[in-house]
Amino acid sequence: MHYTHPIRRRGRAISQVASAAIGTDVRWGSPIVATFWWVGHANFGDDLTRWLLPRYGVLPLHRPSAQAELLAVGSILGLCDSSYEGAVWGSGLLVDQQHSLPRARILALRGALTQERVGAPDDVVLGDPGLLVARHTRRRKRRWDVGFVPHAGHRLNEAFISVAKRGRSLTRIIDVRRPAPRVVADISACGTIVTTSLHGLITADSFGIPAVWTRLSPDLHGGDFKFRDYESAVTPGSSRFVAFDPKMTPEDLENLAGTVTRETVLSICGKLEKSIGEWSDTLGDLPQFPGGVVSALTATRPGPNVSGPS
Repeated sequence: MHYTHPIRRRGRAISQVASAAIGTDVRWGSPIVATFWWVGHANFGDDLTRWLLPRYGVLPLHRPSAQAELLAVGSILGLCDSSYEGAVWGSGLLVDQQHSLPRARILALRGALTQERVGAPDDVVLGDPGLLVARHTRRRKRRWDVGFVPHAGHRLNEAFISVAKRGRSLTRIIDVRRPAPRVVADISACGTIVTTSLHGLITADSFGIPAVWTRLSPDLHGGDFKFRDYESAVTPGSSRFVAFDPKMTPEDLENLAGTVTRETVLSICGKLEKSIGEWSDTLGDLPQFPGGVVSALTATRPGPNVSGPS
């Protein structure tokens, strides 16, 4: 049965709520909010939406974009049409094209490029919510000199793997198809990150870990737009992109890696937290955890089941 099959989607929703019931992430009385994130295949960057939101008093319940009240982590704005009326918290576009969302409540966007393409106001908060991970989990003791974080589509790239295994450094190839806490833990235990996964870069920045990003063949859908969009918020005017060279060593990449200033990360995190906090205070009459779980799971609103790449 495919990962996106309706039965598996419903099973993940029930599992999500059950894990909240036995954990400490969701406060009793938290609103249960119809939320859209990409579930095309397992990917820790998309998984960050359901991992982060409970820490800000919101229990996200996955729904198609046309039924969602909230969009968060991921390159998912292009999957909503111009009639979308919910909130947007740190999402971005995948492809460099105009995509007006005149009815959406924009709390934050990933970067200035998305801001311009959707026609958001000049004072909108810019930054990816993935930068918040270090506020909710400690950095692990260093185990590897360099962590290589390939996008799921690059996980079998022989040249990338060959570079990771070359040289004297202790390296780790990190599988992004696992749940967010496990991937975040592995990234945090590295001294440097080399990545073709955007949230590999963002997680490194959250912990202040030096990082570089590169591009491999086949290129990602949308090319480097999402990377440039993110960097417009954290390192405007500069980039940590390194053209891939199969002759490089991990030591070469360590020497090229750079960081985002701590002041920048702290400023963005503060604005992201303020925006989601102010929004959650205005949600009104929604099902609440735990009493409203059954009604939230069975509630539907008309609309297509839209999904796509992040």
